[in-house]
Amino acid sequence: DGKTFVPMLPIQDHKRIGEGDTGLNTGGMGAYGPALVLTPELQVRVEKEILEPVLKALQTEDMNYRGCLYVGLMLTPTGPKVVEFNARFGDPETQVLMTLLDSDFAQILLACATGSLKAEQVKWKSGSAACVVLASKGYPESFETGKIITGLDQHQLDHPQSFHAGTKMNENGKVVTAGGRVLTVTFGAESLPAALSKIYDAIEDIHFDGCYCRKDIGYRELARLK
Repeated sequence: DGKTFVPMLPIQDHKRIGEGDTGLNTGGMGAYGPALVLTPELQVRVEKEILEPVLKALQTEDMNYRGCLYVGLMLTPTGPKVVEFNARFGDPETQVLMTLLDSDFAQILLACATGSLKAEQVKWKSGSAACVVLASKGYPESFETGKIITGLDQHQLDHPQSFHAGTKMNENGKVVTAGGRVLTVTFGAESLPAALSKIYDAIEDIHFDGCYCRKDIGYRELARLK
């Protein structure tokens, strides 16, 4: 909010198109959180070594920066390193964050805008959340569009949500593909395995020609949980 910051939960995303994090980089093929790889000890280091110095530098340069500062981190043998800063939330990480948020997001943004941000305003649900991207065949290189999407008519509270990214309505009122990353299927549950199970079950009901998704989102975290 210009004077202070409140860290949000750490979210891990999968940039590579192929399972096992292989192949070309993409805008993100799925994400999960909170990411246990960022331990409480590492979180303290991030705050002390990265976030606090950045805020101090902004203030020193009279930059009254308010809002979101996305910090992309790489964890190395010598500690966390900054890959990038962004003045926006990440995609698909945001879908996971918003699923876990247990506060009024508009009130958080208002507090940032008015310089009144407090840590107690940002509350989180227990458990974990994840999302899996459904992409067009050929993404992240050339791909076709205009494929009719079916299986989106699920509205139960305990059913994963489908966030639309590369879709549109055609002249016949049908939802069709209109991009490389088409949908992000997202769900929160008491555990990461439970959330991913629900997501992949829901994906079985969604169809469009050439639909592709990674089947191993969260595999590193699942290995840590065993």
